[in-house]
Parts: sequence; C-alpha cells; structure tokens
Amino acid sequence: MMRTSLSLSNFLSIVFSIVLTLAALPLVVYAQQTPTPVIAKAAAPSDFTGYWVSVVTEDWLYRMVTPAKGDYSSVPLNPPARKIADAWDPAKDEAAGDQCKAYGAPAIMRIPGRLHITWQDDNTLKIEKDSGTQTRLLHFGAAAAGPGGDWQGVSAASWIVEAGARGPVSGGGMKVVTTKLKSGYLRKNGVPYSANAVLTESYDRVNEPNGDSWLIVETIVDDPAYLNQPFITSTHFKRQADASGWNPTPCTAR
Repeated sequence: MMRTSLSLSNFLSIVFSIVLTLAALPLVVYAQQTPTPVIAKAAAPSDFTGYWVSVVTEDWLYRMVTPAKGDYSSVPLNPPARKIADAWDPAKDEAAGDQCKAYGAPAIMRIPGRLHITWQDDNTLKIEKDSGTQTRLLHFGAAAAGPGGDWQGVSAASWIVEAGARGPVSGGGMKVVTTKLKSGYLRKNGVPYSANAVLTESYDRVNEPNGDSWLIVETIVDDPAYLNQPFITSTHFKRQADASGWNPTPCTAR
C-alpha cells in the first residue's frame, strides 16, 4: 500500500484555490431592518375628534342630580366602602380642597356635559371635559406619561382593529386602561374608589344613516379595596357640529 504525503506547498495551493472560489461567489448582505414606528393618529380606525354632548338615557337620578347620602344602589360596594359612603360630608371635601373627588377618570364620563377630543400630538389623544374643567391624556405606544397620582391618573391607549378575511376592515374602537389614580368618588354622594382602582374603557363611534354620530364609552372599574365585583357602565355622547354649548365650569362637591 502506497502512502501519499501532502507537502506544505501543495496544502497551501489547495487552500488558496478554495479562497479564490469563495471570493467568486455572490456576496449576500443581511441588513437588520428596524421596524417603522406606528403613529397612532395615522393608524386610527375611527375618528373620535370633535365636540360631543352627553345624552343621559339611564341612571338619570344618579347623574343629573346629586344622589342622597347613603344611596349607592347598583354599585357593588363592600362593607368598608359603604362605611365611607355613609360618612360622606361635602363640606369636609370642600374644606380639604377635594371638591373634584367625583371628577376623576372613573367617574368623569358619567357627569353630564360636553367633551372636546383632539390630538395633542401624533401619539397622545386629549379629552377635555367642560364639567369640572378636567383634561385626560390618552397615551399610545411609548408616548410619554406622567407619574400619576392625580384625578385622571395615567392612561394607556390602543386601537381595537376589526379583522376581516382580507385584512383589517373599516371602523374599529379604542381601548384605554387607566391606573395610578388619586382616590375619589364613583358618584358625587361619596361612593368611593381607591388609589389602586384600575379603569378599563372601550370607545366606539357609531354613524347613523341620517348623518348623526354617537360615541359609546363602556367603563369597567376594578377595585378590590372597595368593590365586590367590577362596576360596569355605558355612557353615550352625540357629536356636535361645533363648540355650541361648550361651558367649562369648576368642580363642585354638591
């Protein structure tokens, strides 16, 4: 049997040939693609901007007037919350500078009045409420948000896009989750929610054949501190053509 030895010069010649062959192959460059950031304003499935007025079709006695002390019908309060509600004293709230306790995010949409919705920037939707002169900022994506601890807390928003067989279909809503709240009232007569309450809302726009448009806001308040179960309401607004009737008024404890 013959043994063939490979000299150093032959080995280097083979390596050099391989290098030349590889160099002749097409060069493929894989570039890492950075996803294009989504701009909430451009991606909106529905237009919520404009002026809207409350249409009170339910809970008239709890929304149009201040309910009587101790009346917390339909709110699933636990015993500690009932004790707080039974001790409600609007004069104390006024003296403490807490006359806006019923104007926090979990309750503000239920107070009759008007909304003015605009885009503060491409990723922040602003809701101004003339009742109580309150402003809510709904932050999409990584939009900057404050530390919270006030009546309106910190609200994270996202679009609800309806899927069709060939992709998204026209229309759709908005989901908003609000946390980091200052404790306040679900109703003006002292029905409480705690600072750890979580508010989840869905916004939907309905356009009628006659040209009318409606904004429907479903509100769910989860608060293990004061509620035995989630408190759910649905509130309706009708779109206005302009700012007619817009009347910013301060909070009142009564």
